[in-house]
Amino acid sequence: MSETGPIILFHAPQSRSSGTLVLLEELGAPYELRVLNMKAGENREAAYLAVNPMGKVPAVLHGGVLVTEQIAIAIYLADLFPEAALAPPPEDPRRGPYLRWMAFYAGSFEPAAVDRALKRDPGPQPMSPYGSFDAVMAVLAAQLKAGPFILGEQFSAADVLWGGALRWMTMFGIVPETPEIKAYIERTANRPAAQRVREKDAELVAARSA
Repeated sequence: MSETGPIILFHAPQSRSSGTLVLLEELGAPYELRVLNMKAGENREAAYLAVNPMGKVPAVLHGGVLVTEQIAIAIYLADLFPEAALAPPPEDPRRGPYLRWMAFYAGSFEPAAVDRALKRDPGPQPMSPYGSFDAVMAVLAAQLKAGPFILGEQFSAADVLWGGALRWMTMFGIVPETPEIKAYIERTANRPAAQRVREKDAELVAARSA
């Protein structure tokens, strides 16, 4: 256990914070859950808005350090547990590509996917953060074909992020389930940590419904 105690994860089952929970499981990190019922609006109550004024999950609290934003949390946690080898260290030549793919997810892929889901035009090319949905998917497809993971043979925190996101987005038809995406989802979703989190989330949802 960390000298500053376990990591507190503010979590809503079957949301973006599930990816953070998978990462914690992959890292073997000590953690505690603070479960929010987003359907009941608990993420919009004053107690949680004091944690994250955006009313979004995930958020983590560790030794007095509060981190919000999914990508920042992933980078922070993977660096916090270097023994798990889920993030290349700064001197590793793979560090740059690793950070690139974390940033590409937040800056290009997710905005493109959200616009696609809402049937919104991406906007003028000079103002769009991603250009076009097809361009984003072509870049991603090329990387996955080179696989098996984002960094080649090394599984990393980037794969926790991308694997979970692609699984959900193909389920809802936002992203096409091409052969390379399907195979990548299977490689990431079948890992024991991801399976444990799906089971845990199902239990949390069932308990909330009861």
